[in-house]
Amino acid sequence: MVHDDEPRDKGDAIKPGEDLEIYGVEQLAERMDSLKAELVRTQAMLEKKKSGLAAADSLFKT
Repeated sequence: MVHDDEPRDKGDAIKPGEDLEIYGVEQLAERMDSLKAELVRTQAMLEKKKSGLAAADSLFKT
């Protein structure tokens, strides 16, 4: 079972700059969905880390 938050296998990794001509419409749509999901996941982690930094700053600020 694969969860959305697990890293993907290297074999199906999206490669930036890859030639997109080889993909069909359905494959391109799936690729976009994967990229959007990864963007949401990355944004959530960024916000979590920013929140942690802000908490640490307020704790150690004198």
